[in-house]
Amino acid sequence: MADLQLREQVRDRYAAAALAVTAGSTNSAALAAEGCCGSTTAESDGCCSAGPCGPGSAQVDDSFGAGLYGAEEKGELPPEALAASLGCGNPLAVAELRPGERVLDLGSGGGIDVLLSARRVGETGIAYGVDMTDEMLALARANAAKAGATNVEFLKGTIEDVPLPDGAVDVVISNCVINLSVDKPAVLTEMYRVLAPGGRIGVSDVVAEDDVTPADRAVRGSYVGCIAGALSRQEYLDGLIAAGFVHAEVSFTHEAAPGMHAAIVRAVKPGISTDRS
Repeated sequence: MADLQLREQVRDRYAAAALAVTAGSTNSAALAAEGCCGSTTAESDGCCSAGPCGPGSAQVDDSFGAGLYGAEEKGELPPEALAASLGCGNPLAVAELRPGERVLDLGSGGGIDVLLSARRVGETGIAYGVDMTDEMLALARANAAKAGATNVEFLKGTIEDVPLPDGAVDVVISNCVINLSVDKPAVLTEMYRVLAPGGRIGVSDVVAEDDVTPADRAVRGSYVGCIAGALSRQEYLDGLIAAGFVHAEVSFTHEAAPGMHAAIVRAVKPGISTDRS
């Protein structure tokens, strides 16, 4: 029951963020209003405990959102896709996408990483986005239409149960979403399942230092704020190995809270990849 409540809280917060963007707010306004990743308040849990934070009650961390993308990347996208960016990194910077590849973005939100991926894999490739929030899916599809992207597909589903067959993609990316899952082993298992042999992951996420306990993480930020539910670096590595991945690595990039970092996560599914370029 607690896990279901957390999932619904995450869904509600990101639905509200999508609606805020649709109404004309920036990602900063959406963050401040809804307590999503990157927002902090004077309260110790990093989010208003009784509901969405009121106007002026939160500040937005510049280490989250569209500011983590380069000017050239921003120029490729509709303003609404940038406004809905709530991530903690730029997974495309490490995914090394190639023409013809099939890429999946877990928790695709407003579609920023799917649209950028679609440009990189070209007409012979495809970029999928999976999200559980109807409002984000509607926003992402509208952004894809504005961008004229034809090699994209947004699917409704959870990242613990991806609606794609085994071996369907060459690359899995995600941007500050896995920390929000209530069943992270299931997410890592699904990533492995949907990847073709030799496929790889390039994920941005919030990760704790190994000496920061789950209790410490809960004190330093809320679950919907991407802090309380974060894995430690060793927990991430152990989870990837347990799922079957090799060459797993977690590299910290910048601090998101004391002892908590935005990080780049890489790993490979064993096997011989099929060159689709």
